[in-house]
Amino acid sequence: MFVVPLLRVAELRDLLLAPAGPLTRVEVVDVTASTNTDLADALRADPTSWPDASVLVAEHQTGGRGRAGRTWETPPGTSLTCSFVVHPPVPASSFGWISLLAGLGAVNALRATAGVAATLKWPNDLLVPADTEVEGWGEARKVGGILTEVVALPAGQPPAVVIGIGINVLQGADELPVESATSLALAGAQHVDREGMLVALVAAQLEVAQRWRDSGGDAAGSGLAGEVAAVCSTLGTRVRVELPGDGSVSGVAARLDDDGALVVVDDDGVPHRVLAGDVRHVRSAG
Repeated sequence: MFVVPLLRVAELRDLLLAPAGPLTRVEVVDVTASTNTDLADALRADPTSWPDASVLVAEHQTGGRGRAGRTWETPPGTSLTCSFVVHPPVPASSFGWISLLAGLGAVNALRATAGVAATLKWPNDLLVPADTEVEGWGEARKVGGILTEVVALPAGQPPAVVIGIGINVLQGADELPVESATSLALAGAQHVDREGMLVALVAAQLEVAQRWRDSGGDAAGSGLAGEVAAVCSTLGTRVRVELPGDGSVSGVAARLDDDGALVVVDDDGVPHRVLAGDVRHVRSAG
């Protein structure tokens, strides 16, 4: 296990909170079950409690959640676990891009701050390179993940969106739950400062979000769809996608559709739109 310094809350608030910083509310808690759950519950009770561009950070989550209801827990102080609240003034039909755009922001922050060649595994996994292969992941390991939730608000108000991001920073090999996981420290990151990473993550998320908003939610027109595709290691790879419920589809992950869906072309040349599912990287399409 690596040395785990606590986050310096006062310094973070000075850096991130308006007027000096870009955020409208910043809270750091020692422990909670799930930052996403906390924010969703608070927004339903009082939609004004967490305004646009606010963030809740936890030193430790005891019941963090991943996609498809999976649990996600790490030793105290070893990860960066936070949830953003946004109230995007864009059509709800554009919301399929939110996880992918959050992934783009996280990849940009990791590359800039930690100096790792991070990529995005569709739809919401953050990967870094590895020297050996793991089935379903290739020569990569999962260093983080994203969970987005749309929160319906009362009285006809437009929905809020909670974007949860968890990044393994300081775990040792014996603190990782599965072979496919890693931490930035184990991946040889140049910097493993959680505070600096949080500041970079906030800046990257807000930069991507602002461009998306300015375009009215047009990911393609803003250029963001192309940037997501450029960092998405799933594209061009042969995959097997386990679909919700029963069924699967196998083929080459060819492209992202206009709404962020993954288009998989099977061996008969038939394209399949995938809106949700567990993606396994089988081998390079080449």
